[in-house]
Amino acid sequence: MLVLTRKPNEAIRIGDEIEVRILSIEGDQIKIGIEAPKNIEIHRKEIYLSILEENNQAASISLNHLNQLK
Repeated sequence: MLVLTRKPNEAIRIGDEIEVRILSIEGDQIKIGIEAPKNIEIHRKEIYLSILEENNQAASISLNHLNQLK
């Protein structure tokens, strides 16, 4: 893991297309802005994990259940 120190209004670049900027620091919260191409999905980690779980559940539906829908 790369660990960087940044101040408000400073940014880091990821490749040629992604920029992560520190917008503000208020107490124990940091607001960040992410600029990336529209084809790159950006999610909070808990949302991403929820999407993965839902996809896994949908993929595990048996053929028997699908045949019942006919």
